Amino acid sequence: MNIFRLTGDLSHLAAIIILLLKIWKTRSCAGISGKSQILFALVFTTRYLDLLTSFISFYNTIMKLIYIGCAYATVYLIYMKFKATYDGNHDSFRLEFLVVPVGGLACLVNHDFSFLEILWTFSIYLESVAILPQLFMISKTGEAETITTHYLFFLGLYRALYLFNWIWRFYFEGFFDMIAIVAGVVQTILYCDFFYLYVTKVLKGKKLSLPA
Repeated sequence: MNIFRLTGDLSHLAAIIILLLKIWKTRSCAGISGKSQILFALVFTTRYLDLLTSFISFYNTIMKLIYIGCAYATVYLIYMKFKATYDGNHDSFRLEFLVVPVGGLACLVNHDFSFLEILWTFSIYLESVAILPQLFMISKTGEAETITTHYLFFLGLYRALYLFNWIWRFYFEGFFDMIAIVAGVVQTILYCDFFYLYVTKVLKGKKLSLPA
């Protein structure tokens, strides 16, 4: 495992932990898009079904179980435990506008037309746009809490580091996965404006806001 993948995984894990701690400590999921969290739970579920069919490594298995468990724990906290604090009025992005096209694309463009491979491809495509409901929610409310922006930063950092992981693997291993790379580039682009605002505002102690 190269340093980019390891730090990418740790950034991803940090993002998830930050979000869970934010919700648990404040006893509130205000400002968090439940719809984005549903999409991430769907991403991990469809991607890691290979847990039932193959074993890669102890590290790989543990990380997959953590991602799945934390994703569903987050959804539970938002829609059950702290449901009264959930802002459903602003979290109004239509999930079918993402899930249906992504499902169709996964069936058309994949490495192998098999059940698990199509679900894996679906998860890759869906992850690239899963953050859109969260960004849409911030745009509607006009601002985001600092802790939420830290969550988004580490989530974006994870994806950016994975792009370097793909470059590393191509250079040293000759491995090249066009589907994963293109989806990763799309996801990173979605974070570009956020990264700029994070550096110019949040790191200077200002509140992050997006054009409403």
